[in-house]
Amino acid sequence: MTTDDDAAPLDAADAMRLIREQRASTARRLEPDPRVHYWPWGFAWLIGFGVYFLRFSPDGRTLVPMPAWLPLTLLFVLLAAAAAVFGVGSARAYRHVAGESALRGRWYGTAWGLGFFGLSVVIGRVTDSLPHDLAGLLWSALSVGLTAALHMAGGAIWLDRTLFRLGVWLTAVNIVGVIAGPGWHALVVSVAGGGGLLVAGALARRRHG
Repeated sequence: MTTDDDAAPLDAADAMRLIREQRASTARRLEPDPRVHYWPWGFAWLIGFGVYFLRFSPDGRTLVPMPAWLPLTLLFVLLAAAAAVFGVGSARAYRHVAGESALRGRWYGTAWGLGFFGLSVVIGRVTDSLPHDLAGLLWSALSVGLTAALHMAGGAIWLDRTLFRLGVWLTAVNIVGVIAGPGWHALVVSVAGGGGLLVAGALARRRHG
């Protein structure tokens, strides 16, 4: 056999390795960093619900004195910031995507918007007749529940196990928090819910490469 014949298998192996590397590089460019999907919401929940717990603790206690309007305002601001980061990151990542994937993304995003709009209208009609602590629990529990359900739906649509498992985890966290009662729910969602989102982002990033 000639020297060229001996080198051919090595050249073919190098070519295959180069093809795999190029495919992986292209996938990384086209797919968004998973942390953009998880971490903004994780930090928003961790900080927002954490501050809410410090102001509206169980049994009507206040662990850290602050205006009553501040925790909810801060939570809404953090959630709006997370939505902006998520929206910009997703728009940049998927600007070249078309076809069924783009359509699924638009419909899924519409489901989030309409779902929370409808939820806000319904809850707004009934919370005036509830005590403050139960009204707060109703708002947070239904919001977290809808978020968990949409995560599971997204996982089913894209066959994303991390997304689906996160939805299951958030559902369990929400149930535990509701059973624990007002005040405790915010703490459970802050630590286990926000922390779960951060962990999910880290795990997804590791698989993403």
